[in-house]
Amino acid sequence: MVDALGVAVVGFGWMGRVHTQAYARVRHHYPQLSLRPELVTVAEEVPGRAEEAAERFGFATATRDWREVATDPRVRAVSITAPNFLHREIGVAMAEAGKHLWIEKPVGLTGEDARAVADAAAKAGVQGAVGFNYRNAPAVEAARDLIASGDIGRVTHVRIRLFSDYAAHPDGALTWRYERERGGSGVLGDLASHGADLARFLLGDIASLTADTAVFVPERARPTGATAGHALASGGEPGPVENEDYAGCLVRFASGARGVLEACRVSVGEQNNYGFEVHGTRGAVFWDFRRMNELALSRGTTYQDQPVSTVYVGPGDGEFAAFQPGAANAMGYDDLKVIEAYRFLRSVAEGRPYGTTLADAVHSAAVLDAMAASAESGAWVSLPAS
Repeated sequence: MVDALGVAVVGFGWMGRVHTQAYARVRHHYPQLSLRPELVTVAEEVPGRAEEAAERFGFATATRDWREVATDPRVRAVSITAPNFLHREIGVAMAEAGKHLWIEKPVGLTGEDARAVADAAAKAGVQGAVGFNYRNAPAVEAARDLIASGDIGRVTHVRIRLFSDYAAHPDGALTWRYERERGGSGVLGDLASHGADLARFLLGDIASLTADTAVFVPERARPTGATAGHALASGGEPGPVENEDYAGCLVRFASGARGVLEACRVSVGEQNNYGFEVHGTRGAVFWDFRRMNELALSRGTTYQDQPVSTVYVGPGDGEFAAFQPGAANAMGYDDLKVIEAYRFLRSVAEGRPYGTTLADAVHSAAVLDAMAASAESGAWVSLPAS
């Protein structure tokens, strides 16, 4: 017996489309899922965008007011893909209305925002999933298993990088992303949040850190109309960029391992250069998102001049088997969101969490708050244990 689950999407930029497509695909890859997501309504304040989304993707209704979603009895689960400054208000309202939440990171502007959404969901007894999609890559899950098994020995140090050029163009529009009030932190919330989540997912709690941030493109032109994604704007009134283009920190893990975490949104020549290098006493494992289905792996007892091999993930690694029948068949970014959708819907069906949770968002936000505090003070900042 498969039950219909009414879902809504709030905010229909690129990520709203990705969530919608994941709902459409999820039962193709996971036929055993006991819930069938049904696209009930889409909310988007930009005139005409919700109606266009409804016509294109098959939502039953469309609205410009997300509050109508909270009171809609047809809706049992909501994807929140609106701008960051709306995450807390929408997330808390939906949880209090008894709706399960699939919300994009960083879940608000601060750790306090993330905790408010998590507390509301816990009080209401609803499930909450968060868009930390990179941990869903089968290669990342395989790397975590390798690390946990001791195949590369005791982890000594790690480097996590998230470099992109999406904001490198000096004519990039001064959208909400660059404002403190609406965007909160800049690359911290956008990319470093993924790095903080990957660090904890792979290696456990961060005990302390020291960070530095910088703005490299200090002024941009204000857009003259509605924008989506990372649009260019020229001729508009110039305004200041209020949040960071770059963030980097030194990390001490509770395990004793050391690390470096860097994120930059203005890295010319870097397109989605996301990945990690984890070194242990007997080996190392490397992952690059641009070669998402591969790991570079060194292990053995040679130590010096020990070779590195390329390993292709396949069935048996993470959720790979739901998409491809054999190793070295490629998966892509959107597949990671299908995995996320599956784990969210399974959480709703079974009443217990699978995959990322709002607690993970709280942990990531605590790291981002610590990075911001350290960048301001120049001091090491300690984080509480889980």
